Amino acid sequence: MSTGPEAPQHDDHGQHFHRFLILGKEKLFFYHLALYKDSGHNYQAVFTFEVPVALRDKYLEDLKANENKWVFYSLYCPDHFELPKLKEGKEFNVHLERVLVSDNGDTRTFQTMTENLTKVVCKPTDVLHFRKLGGMDYPDYLTYLVFGEGKEIHIAHQLAQHPNFDEVVTVTPDQTIDPATLKKAPTFVIESIKDPKEAAKESKLKKGQKYQGKINGSSPLIDFTVGRQGWWNRTSLNNT
Repeated sequence: MSTGPEAPQHDDHGQHFHRFLILGKEKLFFYHLALYKDSGHNYQAVFTFEVPVALRDKYLEDLKANENKWVFYSLYCPDHFELPKLKEGKEFNVHLERVLVSDNGDTRTFQTMTENLTKVVCKPTDVLHFRKLGGMDYPDYLTYLVFGEGKEIHIAHQLAQHPNFDEVVTVTPDQTIDPATLKKAPTFVIESIKDPKEAAKESKLKKGQKYQGKINGSSPLIDFTVGRQGWWNRTSLNNT
């Protein structure tokens, strides 16, 4: 198992090596780990990929052992390609990684869990959200993208103006969210919390607590309980 802080690098001499956060247990979702720097990684994107059963099982087994720890999981692609190519459909190779987080949340160490590369598939229909960063002001209220399936719902903090914080949390809603709506990864606005308009030092959402949000800021209120945090970055995200 190889280990390194924030390594391998996303970008190396114009070569783009992408990482995708893994979310969920029943149905897996994948979230591109973005950077504001104009480096080929300045995209916020949500996907569903086709992954081999063996890779899925290895991830789920390790997650079970670390579910109550500050540990994340990602796919790392060592092959160069421009991220927008995924919108057209693409096969690519990945390693499975375990991501260990420092006590203050500011440093991440990536541990490669697989010896051999594994091929995954992205179809055009697997692209739920894809937006290049920039040109978006801070919102008035805490705003996320919402996606998932059934009662296993994920919310990813919308990356508006720089600097900011990147966070993904799994939540359990009290009400059923329309599956067709979730496939569009719309915004989810929490009007009880003002947007910090900065690289917040910690999450504004506390595990185990209940909050209310509105899809696209206009739907009836949806009550939800905060579960496991699947990603947090306020440091390398903002490097320019």
